[in-house]
Amino acid sequence: MEQPITIAVIVGTARVQRRSGKVAQYIADFAARQQNVNVILVDPKDFNFPGDGNDPEGKDPRYTEIVDKADAFFIVTPEYNHSFPGSLKRMIDSELALYNHKPLAFAGVSDGNWGGVRAIESLLTAVRETGLVAMSWDVYFPKVQDIFDEDGNMNPQYITRYEHSVQKLLDELLWFARLLKAARIAKES
Repeated sequence: MEQPITIAVIVGTARVQRRSGKVAQYIADFAARQQNVNVILVDPKDFNFPGDGNDPEGKDPRYTEIVDKADAFFIVTPEYNHSFPGSLKRMIDSELALYNHKPLAFAGVSDGNWGGVRAIESLLTAVRETGLVAMSWDVYFPKVQDIFDEDGNMNPQYITRYEHSVQKLLDELLWFARLLKAARIAKES
């Protein structure tokens, strides 16, 4: 029997007007339906990251616990000014050592046509420094305001497209999560 995998789905912004929260909730719900998968939805609004960097005083112990427990991550990031939000960078920077040898998938979100592609491109350099293993493709939600209604429900014409794309990316993320978890356990023994 396969060991359970814990995926932390991270809402990439604390912005009040964010739409990416709907996408993160969709991905968290979707991932939770997978066999032997536990999901933690991580909202930066729930944490306090004083200062900058990976210094002890800049950590939130609740986030440290989640990062330590997670076997994989799925970051849902909006694109702000051709890049990603500062609140997301702050979260990434806080737990440098605990991310090492864990896989990461991305979903990009935007109100326009790009779907957050430039935010994800900008993030790759930062996540590589942490030792996270980024998947080789992503899922994009361009014109997110058309994809989800005000209550966070996906409009029916998008369901088939996103179920296929998210499932494919989750399958890859879970494959890497199991492989890397086994390797981390073997190294510890």
